[in-house]
Amino acid sequence: MSDSTIVTATGDIIEGAAVDAFRTGLRGQLLQPGDDTYDTARKLWNGMFDRRPALIARCAGAADVIRSVNFARDHGLRVAVRGGAHSFPGHSTCDGGLVIDLSAMKGIRVDPAARRAQAQPGVKWIDFDHETQAFGLATSGGTVSDTGIAGLTLGGGLGWLSGKHGLTIDNLVSADIVTADGRLLTANATENPDLFWALRGGGGNFGIVTSFEYQLHAVGPTVYGGMIAYPLRAARDVLCFYRDFTKAAPDELTTYAGFVTPLGGETVVAVICCHCGPLAEGEAAVRPLKTLGSPVHDALGPLPFVAQQQIFDAGFPIGSNYYAKAGSLADLTDEAVAILIEYAAMPSPPSGILIQTVFGAASRVASDATAFSPRAFPYAPIIVAQWRDPAQAADNVAWARDCWGALQPFAGGVYVNDLGENDEERVPAAYGTNYQRLAALKKKYDPDNFFRLNPNIKPAS
Repeated sequence: MSDSTIVTATGDIIEGAAVDAFRTGLRGQLLQPGDDTYDTARKLWNGMFDRRPALIARCAGAADVIRSVNFARDHGLRVAVRGGAHSFPGHSTCDGGLVIDLSAMKGIRVDPAARRAQAQPGVKWIDFDHETQAFGLATSGGTVSDTGIAGLTLGGGLGWLSGKHGLTIDNLVSADIVTADGRLLTANATENPDLFWALRGGGGNFGIVTSFEYQLHAVGPTVYGGMIAYPLRAARDVLCFYRDFTKAAPDELTTYAGFVTPLGGETVVAVICCHCGPLAEGEAAVRPLKTLGSPVHDALGPLPFVAQQQIFDAGFPIGSNYYAKAGSLADLTDEAVAILIEYAAMPSPPSGILIQTVFGAASRVASDATAFSPRAFPYAPIIVAQWRDPAQAADNVAWARDCWGALQPFAGGVYVNDLGENDEERVPAAYGTNYQRLAALKKKYDPDNFFRLNPNIKPAS
């Protein structure tokens, strides 16, 4: 066998001549074990996963994506798709298969007159915001700027502008996508509208998006946001106040809460806000939080929108080990609050609990208007265990599982982007009554479940 010959995860042999022809036909790079940059290219944001793909195709454009899909299909290779690689369950890589790596596809084009932006799937939110904020524009994005636009968008897209401008998918205008049979299709309201419906929340089940087009809005450059924190002993009062506060908040104000442990400090209960309207209105909207008890930290005030977008960055460093459990709650009941407080005692300081919200414009879209279903559940807590020392793994995983197990009786669904490792059985719950329609569309566009390393929707039988 030549140096290019590979043995797949199933033990099949792909001859070196075929691999060499694949490499020659790419504008980007094709990496395999032994290449200088292979080990760097296979690493993920979540350090839990140390997988060794047989090949990594670092695509330079849509033509490379098409060629990669065709090669993998023709040779029976398992496929993982890597955009930002910000995946809790490690779906961005695989052992013995082909990683279709989109991280080099970082083109962004902003049309300020039309308030539209086109972006490729390797773009991260920090890149996107840099380009759009040059024109005082933004779209609903994530809460960690290192997150890729592709995965966040396809799963729904909760973020700091959700209350005023909806989820990321509510601002997706069009997408170009390579399907399992190697076709490049456009999906929007008039072209392949069934596929467009599925892409808005259906994850990576239907193909590889090579271009996203978004609606933009006038935002910033300054918003009224930041964080205020209270001692743990005040947690019950803070979360019960937060429950009522979020229900009465204006659309311009998106508010999360949770438990975090500052470096070298004690665990606190924090409220994080972003008001995207006039600064005076933002100051008035968050003023009640400043008079709630005695904060131990108050950083609420005017700040650049790009700083708001990066507010959680330091808490989610690349290379840490992450394990997550999450769900959606119809209300933040006293019982749920008590459970969250009980599990605020975390086994490692970087871990945390974040209560995300779906209010305002994001909640007023019908649950069947897009594939994203849990719009009627305004609270979306995620329990994130994080550790560096391998010896801490068991305690952290058990803490996240136990906390979720206690909350589960109150849950009514889950945000698909928050699903963790071994959550496959929860995928139907993430889509509710939309699941059967998605399964039928999966059969239409990917009948062999070629794209299955994701929160997987099985093709209808």
